[in-house]
Parts: sequence; C-alpha cells; structure tokens
Amino acid sequence: MGEIASQGQIRMAGLRWGIVLVPLVLLLGLASGRLSNSGYGNGWFAALAKPGFTPPGWMFGVAWSLLYLMMGVALVMIVSARGARGRGRAIGLFAVQLALNLAWSPLFFAAHRIWPAFVLILLILGFAAATAWAFWNIRRAAGLLMLPYLAWLCLAAALNFEIGRMNPAAAEVAQMSRNPHVTA
Repeated sequence: MGEIASQGQIRMAGLRWGIVLVPLVLLLGLASGRLSNSGYGNGWFAALAKPGFTPPGWMFGVAWSLLYLMMGVALVMIVSARGARGRGRAIGLFAVQLALNLAWSPLFFAAHRIWPAFVLILLILGFAAATAWAFWNIRRAAGLLMLPYLAWLCLAAALNFEIGRMNPAAAEVAQMSRNPHVTA
C-alpha cells in the first residue's frame, strides 16, 4: 500500500494526463479565438490600423496552436510531478493565467475594448511569468516550455498597445463594421 510507483507507472500516469490536458488546453484556446471571431476575418480588426511589426495573419493561428500545445505539455509535466513542493500553487497559477488568456480574445475582438484588453494582457503576462517560474522550480523543462509563450505575450502586448494608440476611434470603427451604411 505504501509502495513507491515504478517508472513505468509514472510514465503511464503522465501519458494519461497528457491525453486529456494537452488537447484540452489547445481546444480551449482555439475555441476562445474562434468564438470571438479573432483575426483578420473580423471586419472590425481588419479595418484597424496596425503597426509595421504585425506578423502576417496566418502566423497567429500557427503560433497560438504551438503555444497552447507547449503549455499543455508543460502542465502535464507539473501535474505528473506528484509530491513536488509547490505543485498545487503552480497548477493554480497556470489555471489563472489560462482563464485570463481565454478572456482576452472576447474582450479585444468581440467587445472591441482595446485598452481594457491591454490591461488584461499585462495581467496575463504577470501570471504567466509567475507560472513559468513556479514550473521551473518543479521541472526546468516545464518552465522552459513556457518561455515562447512569454515572448509571444510580450509581442501581443506591444501589438495591443500600438493598435490602441493608432486607433483612438476604434469604437467608431466597431460601429461602422456592424453597420456599413453608417459614415464617420
């Protein structure tokens, strides 16, 4: 009853968690974007002025898919680290940053709230950095898997800021995208 699990049992537990958590994180992330009509298919977003460092539209879907996959793998590594000190806190931080992340697309793309979305992305960045640090302290590979996400969040925050700065009349653009017969 008090036996330690074998390496095979530990690997199988990790595999079971991976089969559930990796697709779950990916699907939640993609659903948030899809349900919010994110990207260039969104008439409001397409009409906004964007900074010169904006990546091409196709890159967002590829990048976010890879980031959500890496985040899911990192989470599995932590969930599988049974008995690790700080594991519960790390999982909690991950859940908070993921929930905040999932709220960003609806706020930006669906509600057209550029500045509140910028504040939100700064919160996401803070919680994601805390998550990466907590993951690093448990399993370094899990912390490393979070670094591309942190880098992309920095780019996303810069884009969000510049789009807000370049589009002070974004609310009017939103109104015009809903009703093309309205002129400014």
